[in-house]
Amino acid sequence: MSPWLPFEWIAATRFLREGRTQSLLIIVGVGVGVSVIVFMSALLSGLQSNLVKRTLSSQSHIVLLPPEEIARPLGGNAAGALIQKQAQRLRSIDQWQNIRGRLEKMPEIAAVSPIASGPAFAVRGDANKSVSLIGIEPENYNRVIGLEERIVAGHLRLQAGEVVIGIELAKDLGAGVGDKLRLNAGNGANDTLTITGLFDLGNKGVNARNVYVGLRSAQSLLDLVGGVSSIDLRLHDIYAAEGLALKIAHETGLQADSWIKTNAQFFTALTSQRISSNVIRFFIGLSVAFGIASVLVVSVVQRSKEIGILRAMGASRGQMLRTFLLQGGIVGLLGSLLGSSLAWLFLALWRTLAVNPDGTPMFMITVEPELFAMAAGGATLVGILAALMPARRAARLDPVVAIRG
Repeated sequence: MSPWLPFEWIAATRFLREGRTQSLLIIVGVGVGVSVIVFMSALLSGLQSNLVKRTLSSQSHIVLLPPEEIARPLGGNAAGALIQKQAQRLRSIDQWQNIRGRLEKMPEIAAVSPIASGPAFAVRGDANKSVSLIGIEPENYNRVIGLEERIVAGHLRLQAGEVVIGIELAKDLGAGVGDKLRLNAGNGANDTLTITGLFDLGNKGVNARNVYVGLRSAQSLLDLVGGVSSIDLRLHDIYAAEGLALKIAHETGLQADSWIKTNAQFFTALTSQRISSNVIRFFIGLSVAFGIASVLVVSVVQRSKEIGILRAMGASRGQMLRTFLLQGGIVGLLGSLLGSSLAWLFLALWRTLAVNPDGTPMFMITVEPELFAMAAGGATLVGILAALMPARRAARLDPVVAIRG
């Protein structure tokens, strides 16, 4: 041992080496705890990211709609009037170009896409399907939904007289790329379009319902000339959607629906999963702390005479305190390194075994280096805190009483 090393380091490593079996067992115990925490964190993070990605594959983070029309009683006898809720008709957002410009300047918003949408019927031969007609600007809409990367046949091309449909609708109509399709809007307008592409958004209902045309074509079919029925937004932070939606609704007077509000039960499930994960990690960390503390308490009892001799030779209470705190930190650090290695092995094994029938992974697991750094730092801190009680006990030992045993 180098004479230049601090006294606390020499004493701490010597105590750990003398109780090799105890030290090894607690390091393995810490490693198992850390590996479970890291593996579970990476797995749940990947699972939640995959679920959110699938949920938002066919919807924007925030949808802005015209405010609801409210029926008001006629005449002065408003108190006794029976008011029936008015049916909502297809309307355009007032001054939507100005609102769009304001939204594009907000730092929280990554992309803005105006939409003209409404009900229609897709007709081909004897087949007739009710669809949702969606008029878009492909470049802007692709930044919100990513439709182009989900095209499985043909291209995302929406010039005048062109349409893109889902694979389920194409199957129902017996249509493919290059075929003709007639769209009949609810107001009686109709147009015959050429199918330029088929998409798969990973949602059977959406694939059977959504029909995309150019914005101008939809405006003409839906009698929304120059107008849009909604504005779709994509955010940098998807979990800030509800707060931002309330802010935009207050500032613009529009109805703002976030994906959190639209998928309330799904978001509640995600939140519950996150809370339960944190609770599990807390109790794992607590068990690791008790394990380290119990081993060091035993170490203090077993080495009370040695501690007394060291105190009699001039070691201060502070040095003894730091010696056992250092032991806890070393155990935590070594355990975290072992646990991180085990977690990496478990994740590699998971990627190998958890695959779909076609060989693709069930969902992507991205392991951030910060996760291992946090595990190492957290385990070391837990080791130091766990060592605090036995360290204080060692520091308070009276050297004469300890030597007499």
